[in-house]
Amino acid sequence: MTNQRRPLSFAKGHGTGNDFIILPDHEVGVDLSPGLVRVLCDRRRGLGGDGVLRVARTADLVSAGVLDRVPDGVSEEDWFMDYRNADGTTAEMCGNGVRVFAHWLVSSGTVTGDTVRVGTRAGLRGVRIDRCTGSAAEITVEMGVPEVTGVSTCTVSGQRFGGLGVDTGNPHLACVLPGLEPAALAELPVDRPFTLDPEFFPAGANVEILTELTDGRVHMRVHERGAGETLSCGTGTVAAAVAALADAGEITGEVTVTVPGGEITVVVREDGSTLTGPSLIVAEGTVDLNALPLSG
Repeated sequence: MTNQRRPLSFAKGHGTGNDFIILPDHEVGVDLSPGLVRVLCDRRRGLGGDGVLRVARTADLVSAGVLDRVPDGVSEEDWFMDYRNADGTTAEMCGNGVRVFAHWLVSSGTVTGDTVRVGTRAGLRGVRIDRCTGSAAEITVEMGVPEVTGVSTCTVSGQRFGGLGVDTGNPHLACVLPGLEPAALAELPVDRPFTLDPEFFPAGANVEILTELTDGRVHMRVHERGAGETLSCGTGTVAAAVAALADAGEITGEVTVTVPGGEITVVVREDGSTLTGPSLIVAEGTVDLNALPLSG
């Protein structure tokens, strides 16, 4: 792989404010190093984003050594979302990212139809395009069966919170705070780094702080591993819905999750879960890698 190819084509999209740089790299010719990812996601020196979504076929990513194997349930011919956090680390899954990724595949004409198979490091994600009018879309993602991993705690700015560990393809600690109102949620230091139990979360985790379930709704803020606080987190809304339902004595149900970037609908079933929300493609263009202050 090489980064001698100039300029580099990109698109920019977001799902409820969780924003991503989309890099079509069908030949897997870009060396997507942590340094390149960090500067691309830099909101002052680069394009800005919570992460990078490389678009390539699964087989080509395996051949290039980006993936060491084809994940379970994924076909070699599936389009694969090679997702990188803003700090350059890889992530297993991103629910908002999958929506934006599938939206771009359809809006760019790369795939046709109203269903899309998307490969991720957490396995296959089936996507339904509910509505697509070019730059705007409403998309439903099949998120699989969330796994409750136990209870744990986190600490931020001297405050300690208890929550439910939920694996939605990546690890989460979803903390339902009794009596918390949306106004008080907005004042909590969710933007600051959280300390987690390293034995419970050896690879770190996303942390969701949320209100109790009321009339099928919760309000949530999230601190994402490798990105900091974001306006939304798709897998985090699923984890939040699972925790809110459990707190209310339920196992399944539909939950509307309000995040700073908008609203997402999560349906938790015994055999899986879905995530429905908007996607917007806001820009397309090229970036000259020679103009970026690349480092390691």
